[in-house]
Amino acid sequence: MIRTAPLTGALWLALAACAHAAPAPADAAAPADAATPRDFDRLQVTATRTQRAIVDVPSSVEVIDREQMDQELVHDLKDLLRYTPGVSVTGNSGRFSGIGGIRIRGLDGNRVLIQTDGIPVADSFSFGSYLNANRNFVDMETLKRVEIVRGPASSLYGSDALGGVVAYVTKDPADYLAPGKHSYVGLKFGYESEWDGLFGGALVAFGGERWSGMAAVSHRQGQESETQGDNHSTGAARTAPNPLSSDGRSLLSKLVYAPSANQRFKLTVDGNEDYSRIDALSNVTASILSQRGRDHQTRARVSLAHEVDQLDAAFADDLQWQLYRQDSESLQRTDERRSNNTLRHTEHNFDQRLYGLQANLHKQVDQGRVVHDFSYGIDLSWSDTHEKRDGYTQNLGTGAISKTVGLETFPVRDFPVTETTKAGAYLQDEMRLADGRFSLIPGLRVDYYRLSPQVDAIFAADNPGVAAKKVTDSNVSPKLGAIWRIDDAWSLYANYAHGFRAPPYNDVNIGFTNLVVGYTAIANPDLKPETSKGAELGLRYTAAAGYFGLSGYYNDYRDFIESYSFVGFNADGLMLYQSRNVDHVVIKGVEAKAGVDFGALSERWAGWSLHSSAAYARGDNKTDDAPLNTIDPLRGVLGLAYDRDSWGAQLVGTVVAKKKRPASATYYTPPGYATLDLLAHWNFTPGAKLNVGVFNLADRRYIDWNTLPSATLASSTVLDRYTGAGRNVSVSLALDW
Repeated sequence: MIRTAPLTGALWLALAACAHAAPAPADAAAPADAATPRDFDRLQVTATRTQRAIVDVPSSVEVIDREQMDQELVHDLKDLLRYTPGVSVTGNSGRFSGIGGIRIRGLDGNRVLIQTDGIPVADSFSFGSYLNANRNFVDMETLKRVEIVRGPASSLYGSDALGGVVAYVTKDPADYLAPGKHSYVGLKFGYESEWDGLFGGALVAFGGERWSGMAAVSHRQGQESETQGDNHSTGAARTAPNPLSSDGRSLLSKLVYAPSANQRFKLTVDGNEDYSRIDALSNVTASILSQRGRDHQTRARVSLAHEVDQLDAAFADDLQWQLYRQDSESLQRTDERRSNNTLRHTEHNFDQRLYGLQANLHKQVDQGRVVHDFSYGIDLSWSDTHEKRDGYTQNLGTGAISKTVGLETFPVRDFPVTETTKAGAYLQDEMRLADGRFSLIPGLRVDYYRLSPQVDAIFAADNPGVAAKKVTDSNVSPKLGAIWRIDDAWSLYANYAHGFRAPPYNDVNIGFTNLVVGYTAIANPDLKPETSKGAELGLRYTAAAGYFGLSGYYNDYRDFIESYSFVGFNADGLMLYQSRNVDHVVIKGVEAKAGVDFGALSERWAGWSLHSSAAYARGDNKTDDAPLNTIDPLRGVLGLAYDRDSWGAQLVGTVVAKKKRPASATYYTPPGYATLDLLAHWNFTPGAKLNVGVFNLADRRYIDWNTLPSATLASSTVLDRYTGAGRNVSVSLALDW
């Protein structure tokens, strides 16, 4: 039984409630501020827990707003991060559209905190080709903004933010309502040729002085993502993508009650659901006649938030708190027809239930020569994580069914059912001195972490004699940032921060054996927490005519957790894998961005602008004297745009250098490549907007390092399987009134 079913049902009840709610007669809240074209002037909240322009943040932050997402035709994670060097999307085995997670400055997986409206997205978990639960749980159409903090952010967000933070901010009724406008209706339709994808959505908002609400629904369906592999044979030599069909839908609903102009209660019910089917023709062998997979992924959450803008109390000027519950589940089913007239059916289930409470408060204290902006708060969460593999073997001649599949007897768990409790409290002081020219920003967070495994009959039977270990840990994460505003245009910033990540349940208590291949993965109850010390130094320039930014960073990691590392052979001759601590890992790099508004230089160039960004990183396992394999090659983006009142276009080039330092000389390293994209938008009548994009305009053949499975050998004969799409088109039409 799928545990998310009751909560998923609540989503559709909420939609019905919104559809039948009557508009209130009074004025609605003012619409959200439009984004400025200069990157450093954009407002963000994530990096400081307070609303600040990026130029007032002592670290590297990206803000991608709704207008940019629409113009760049963003429909999934790969689209979202297409033009953000230093931040990338990892691939997986091809199921769930081949999207894995997000990588920031060489760290990925659960080392990057992904959250929606402050609520963490479920963990990823993978073990083998068909045991892969990713973190692609959020529909991009429900978002109004995405904020990305690069580098350790444990001083504000705790354990999971060792590599950085990706914060999704969902749409609000106030984004579509204004004084005198009490209702809004929007429709959106589109097509993407890369995966023959069709999508459509609708958003309805209503509101007044006290009550407002909205409901947004969307649906998408398509096929396998295109590559440039042209071998369509059945078997291991196949390079064309395996046939796949996908179908997904999402709902975002909000009801807001404002008892006064300065406070709001907000009830949010949202979720999404994705189905896919794959015919794994590339896995067909003499003994495997066919292999077909069916995947189902769901997320649903309910949250109640309270915001007070002008509290004017001794302890805070404003505050926000929220209670939430979130259910997430990934279910992967595989049917394998064998040459001995049997059918093997396997199911892999990974689900998490999460409860939490958050509170954030802000207080400004003006002491004349120094102005203090205090931010403080708490994060409390409890999660329940289940993982199970089940299945059977059926004799197709006799119909007899056995719970033994290969050399395993199902059901089994690869780690015990685990309850995880996290509690954190933080304090930050943004001090402005010298008439605001200099800011000093110290911060501190204290975290408590408890991992409580529950050994049930399933885990005990599959792992006889294995004791699951409880882990209790605490950590203090300090940081210190500084900004010196040299003049109105130039500023210099520096940041020093500690990060940490508690040992996760699957590394501490894993238990898995594959006798066919001849390996076993065992627990490591002695794992230590990962810790880091990081420094970043940057220079910024922002003015009416353009912007420029250059930053360098150095992150030193201790007790880095290397999951499922080969450590030798056991007494039975099986290859032995175990997660371990690597004493010393270093990641360092340089990032830059710049843009010019030519119209601010001369009226003759009105409408023309140029933007660019680039990122280079180097990562080393100092303990083993080996490169880190998760480091992206040098990447740069350059875009030339022309905008008028009702239409605009831009040509964007992406240049990627050859991957030069793989972890092993036997690994394949893709050569460098360059692609061109052409984007255009046209507001052809009030309330109607058309966006069009032609990607990989020159139809280049290339392989992105992030899409390669780990440890792909240079001798592989199926490298074309991992090529990117050739020339492809995306179109969307948005209507509103």
